[in-house]
Amino acid sequence: MIDSIRACVSDEFALVDKLIVEQLHSDVDMVENIGHYIVDAGGKRLRPLLVLLSAAALGGCHAPHVKFAAVVEFIHTATLLHDDVVDISSLRRGRATANEKFGNAPSVLVGDFLYTRAFQLMVQLDNMSLLQHMADTTNTIAEGEVLQLVRAGDPSITEGQYLDVIIRKTAVLFAAACRGAALLHGTDNETADQIANFGLNLGIAFQMIDDVLDYQGDPAKTGKNVGDDLNEGKTTLPLLHVMRSGSAADAALVATALRNKSTEHIDEVIAAVHRSGGIEVTRERARAHRDEAIASLRVLNDSDALQALKNLAHLSVDREG
Repeated sequence: MIDSIRACVSDEFALVDKLIVEQLHSDVDMVENIGHYIVDAGGKRLRPLLVLLSAAALGGCHAPHVKFAAVVEFIHTATLLHDDVVDISSLRRGRATANEKFGNAPSVLVGDFLYTRAFQLMVQLDNMSLLQHMADTTNTIAEGEVLQLVRAGDPSITEGQYLDVIIRKTAVLFAAACRGAALLHGTDNETADQIANFGLNLGIAFQMIDDVLDYQGDPAKTGKNVGDDLNEGKTTLPLLHVMRSGSAADAALVATALRNKSTEHIDEVIAAVHRSGGIEVTRERARAHRDEAIASLRVLNDSDALQALKNLAHLSVDREG
């Protein structure tokens, strides 16, 4: 289904991939090696796709949108490199993480290279509103990373605090991809706000499904180990539901696993998540955000790109990997 979603911007999508490869060039071999390693790993390229589809739905996808789509992908890739070091992750997209293969220090430094390359590209776009927005967005993402680190292993986190982290860490970049497309078009504020709201709610829904797949997913499809979130002490919505609505024994089991950041009893934790209904509750919450995202698209005229945005919202929630 993702191929049919990309169809209306397939030429522009190919140009984004070409630009990404070009902009990974560096005189320092290690930069190119790690950059290509993580970019070539594949992935859905959802964030650049959002830029292109939003631009097309707003009236047309042009060269500046292609460049901005590469910017968004570089920022996302930089966060992945830093995330995997902080989380001591060993598997992403079905293969060894960059830090596992090349080491922590090179991964962090190449992440810095990708951040700065993204801002070099943005300067070329010569749009101060866009540059300001992306500077704010990148800062918010960094705050989200720190917030998640501070709250790791804390079972007392509320649902509101959980939502705050996933908005900062994930959803704001989805929103920025959409708003950036609008800013490059010079779209009116109301329309820009609505399409950014689409991205924000899509990002929330996407992350909630990621959190579900950590306790239900097939590693062959998700590309990561089951229980990674628990191993990092991440108090996600499926676990919050167990501690709020599960039996006393299940709640204590999950709280202890979180404090210890341990997957020693992962099978019991997964069973507790299922017993409490945590999987379905989280999926329902994700569907609600998907519906809110789609409702925000009412400001757009009917087009193939608009339908593709709606299909992308459904795919993000219905996916198994």
